[in-house]
Amino acid sequence: MSEGFLRSKVALVMGAGGAGNMGQVIARALADEGCRVVVAGRTAAPLAALADEIDGLAMTADITSADDSRALAQRLVAECGGVDIVVNATGWGLRGPLEQVTEAQLRAIVDLQFTGPFLFFQALLPAVRNGGSLIQISSATATIMLDDHAAYMGTKAGFDHVMRCLALVGGPRGIRANSISPGFTETPMTAGAVATPGVKEAYAARYPLGRVGTSADIAAAVVWLARDDCFMSGQNLQVNGGLTLRGNPTRAEVDASVFAATGAPRPA
Repeated sequence: MSEGFLRSKVALVMGAGGAGNMGQVIARALADEGCRVVVAGRTAAPLAALADEIDGLAMTADITSADDSRALAQRLVAECGGVDIVVNATGWGLRGPLEQVTEAQLRAIVDLQFTGPFLFFQALLPAVRNGGSLIQISSATATIMLDDHAAYMGTKAGFDHVMRCLALVGGPRGIRANSISPGFTETPMTAGAVATPGVKEAYAARYPLGRVGTSADIAAAVVWLARDDCFMSGQNLQVNGGLTLRGNPTRAEVDASVFAATGAPRPA
């Protein structure tokens, strides 16, 4: 049963436009704690359905658009009197060897995972009430390596440092800014990998706690960071079951696990 620690707070969750995605799980958890939750993203229908479910508000916005971010801030002030909790849960798991990433892919992921979030938090900061909480969903790979996600990892790591800057800027108003770093997590974005025999097992073997993460794990961390009694700012919270103690499996190790699970012949 929820304790309602966030009752009377207004929260914005950006990146909640995908049915069942991490942003939606976070939005439900914040609503369960008593927040009035505004869900935002690019796809109107799932946002509207979620807002109806949690008695919240839906606002269509693209994080790569500075105009959209400014419009979000204006609406939050006009309709909610401001915002207390801002969560960015957008992301794109761009995968591929470094030497094969195209210029177009690189520019797109920088726009989505660095430039867009920078402009987003820049626009939202004036609308955040004193004592608020800014939360960025980062990745364990900003700290530990994967051998085929260079652009993804680089943009996540870079934005972790921006969150530290936001902690300094917001500090005088009591505004906290922190990142959360999941590891391999069961979400719609990883559904294909989870459905491939051997992939989940390869990752789970690296977790001291014995399982890969879930969106609920991350939502619980968001709720804690959003609470007024959380005396932490400018930090990266590693919510990944101890994965950073061992590191991610290599691509070769994942492939070996898949071959063992499926009995498929290894390529010559």
